[in-house]
Amino acid sequence: MPDPDSPRPGHWRHAFTDLNPLVREGLTVHSRRGMLKAGLAGMAGLSFPDLLRARAANPAAGSRKSVILLWMTGGPSHIDTWDPKPEAPLENRGPFGTIPTKLTGVRLSEHYPKQAAMMDKLTLIRSMVCKGSSHQPNQVMQTGNLGAAPRIFSNGKMWPAVGSLVAKHHGPNDPQMPPYVALNVQHPTHIAWGGYLGKQFDPYTTGKGGANFKLPTGLTMDRLQSRQTLFQQMDTLRANVDQSGEMEGLDHFNEKAFELVAGGKAQEAFDLSKESPKTIERYGDHEWSQQALLARRLVEAGSSFVTIDLSKHPASGTWDNHGIPGGVYGGITKGLKPLMPVFDHLFTTLVSDLEERGILDDTLVIAMGEFGRTPQIGTQGSQDGRNHWPVVMSMMMAGGGFRHGQVIGATEKDGGDVKERPVYPGDLAATIYHHFGVPQDTMFTDFTGRPHFAVQDGGRPIAEMV
Repeated sequence: MPDPDSPRPGHWRHAFTDLNPLVREGLTVHSRRGMLKAGLAGMAGLSFPDLLRARAANPAAGSRKSVILLWMTGGPSHIDTWDPKPEAPLENRGPFGTIPTKLTGVRLSEHYPKQAAMMDKLTLIRSMVCKGSSHQPNQVMQTGNLGAAPRIFSNGKMWPAVGSLVAKHHGPNDPQMPPYVALNVQHPTHIAWGGYLGKQFDPYTTGKGGANFKLPTGLTMDRLQSRQTLFQQMDTLRANVDQSGEMEGLDHFNEKAFELVAGGKAQEAFDLSKESPKTIERYGDHEWSQQALLARRLVEAGSSFVTIDLSKHPASGTWDNHGIPGGVYGGITKGLKPLMPVFDHLFTTLVSDLEERGILDDTLVIAMGEFGRTPQIGTQGSQDGRNHWPVVMSMMMAGGGFRHGQVIGATEKDGGDVKERPVYPGDLAATIYHHFGVPQDTMFTDFTGRPHFAVQDGGRPIAEMV
């Protein structure tokens, strides 16, 4: 991760300085000893042997619950997607029409027909409070904490991601899988990290396109030519370690941790070629759709929390539709409109696939960004762009065994603020922890030893859903 305390802006700090990361064996798989150091000391930042011991001591933590977070990086316009205002003036309602849904009186954007047809299986929240949220870094909504705003609070960067807390207190659903995975990460500021929990609870990440599986312990995949090369090196590593006897003396949990690195289950989960051509065709060839399919494979294999960075840009994100003249993201018509059919398809395909496989009740699917967009179009000198609006936003959920077929909350007639039933980031976090069976009074300590509740700001599970 970038080191904000470094005298050199943008300088990257190795996650495991104690392992001599600048020594060659700490950075490559050319040495068995180096591989074992990186792997068993904390695979992908996860102190995995210790986690396995904790899971063995608490078998009740081994449920198959999981979350897939579709992170719409940049902040999608709620007014042009999930909370349309068809009766408002053009400068407010925007250029799109609306369509009815399966829920009487509920309308969505005309570019979300598949979600409209599935609304009886979904929960739409139109009153999510996002005050203080920003992007780069995208912390508030992914941590469930209004104080996790590094641009406002100096310690904002240290609040742990919900996924990291799940990794610590629930762990993976299969010990051979990473608990917290972040796919298609375009820039480290697009996701939240382990923070005060420590880098051992950072997510496994894949980079742009998600082609390479990157372990943030010093084993850098950009030094390997392809994923196939990685598989071959892992096979060689396994053979060499077995023959040398270096596995002797490792206890059961360290051996399991090694399996996560060199074993086949995680590798297989990341291999989309294992899917049938029919399933691949069903999801489609857009890279975001492929990431959704990969997320389904990961939770099916045993990962607990998977975040997909739905973006193509390393800057603020593809959904950041300002429409600034000359900007790369475009406005509502040029920038947002092409994204909406892609998202509509991948979201509904994922939900349907999970349902058909009998795992939707265990898998909570969440779609959201970091904030909404201004009630007025044409901001910042654009024709139809919208600026950031860290006041209120919409989000969509499915699955998880919760009650669905409903809309929670409402905004004022121009979409500019909450009208009724505010829902806070702490409520969302509390709902996720409820899903995983993580106690609502779970605590963690900061670097000074001061305790903090995982659920912040008085958050409670969303009553309409539980």
